[in-house]
Amino acid sequence: MDDRRMARYERILEQLRGLIEDASPSLTAAMATICAVLHAKMPHHFWTGFYFVAGADELHVGPYQGPLACQILKGTGVCLCAAASGAPVVVPDVEAFPGHIACDTRSKSEIAIPLKASDRVVAVFDVDSTEVCQFTDEDVPPLSHILSLLDPLLTSLGR
Repeated sequence: MDDRRMARYERILEQLRGLIEDASPSLTAAMATICAVLHAKMPHHFWTGFYFVAGADELHVGPYQGPLACQILKGTGVCLCAAASGAPVVVPDVEAFPGHIACDTRSKSEIAIPLKASDRVVAVFDVDSTEVCQFTDEDVPPLSHILSLLDPLLTSLGR
């Protein structure tokens, strides 16, 4: 990852810290704020949002920014892979990912990071780009750090 992207992540983290810590009234509000800031400040983000776990192999759309989303993801796909494994999934080229769900055919690369409460995946953060190879494993730590701002609010979902 280039230094400019890492510096941008650091600035976004500080901005979001001020907007969320001891300020956000709810998990939904905090998620919406994260989506809005990342989507506006990261030029390669085409779709930025969350999906909530709704069963063993089903996710429902949550707060997001970008074009129309799939309301329900079921069975396969990048987000469901992240939810099932409990680990981030980085996809440089979605055409090469078996079972990819194309909510928008303009999406070419993707990153999905699971969110856990009480050691259980309760949601997945997902970002799509219209260009291939826009995400690497180096994007996982700074995005995970940003998503950690949600930890105090996620506890209610872990029950």
